[in-house]
Amino acid sequence: DRPHFASTEAAVVAVRAVAREYGLAIEVTDDIGADRSARRSAAGVGVVTDADGSLPHEAYIELGGSPRIDIELYSEGDAKISVDTVEFHDVPRDSVPDFLRSVYGGLAHVKGRFFPPGWRLVVPLPGDDTYKELILRHALTPWLGSRVR
Repeated sequence: DRPHFASTEAAVVAVRAVAREYGLAIEVTDDIGADRSARRSAAGVGVVTDADGSLPHEAYIELGGSPRIDIELYSEGDAKISVDTVEFHDVPRDSVPDFLRSVYGGLAHVKGRFFPPGWRLVVPLPGDDTYKELILRHALTPWLGSRVR
């Protein structure tokens, strides 16, 4: 049972807690308003609110340490998480802290296949959720290489 983060700010607070837990440096950049949000490009010039009067809030988070992780939290409730060179799209905002704990806690691993050939970064979460993404052929970084099973 995951906690629900009703806002981008609540998710940022949870990511800060995970960073403290693992002793990681963290840098957060906030984009607030429809004129600053990546997914609100249809907003008119100078428009900062949605049609309902709310302020959309997105955040870009950089975590130091190894592996390097960047997170884009979107106001729609999802996130894009980049682990070294591997991008995970459409991760629910509520799953981000568990995703980070899995990576920094040593549960994430790289799995290889002979056919079709390739490597995948596998990030298991508590419960039955598992995220898998293809690693580009020559993008096996030292951290990814150390996680091969």
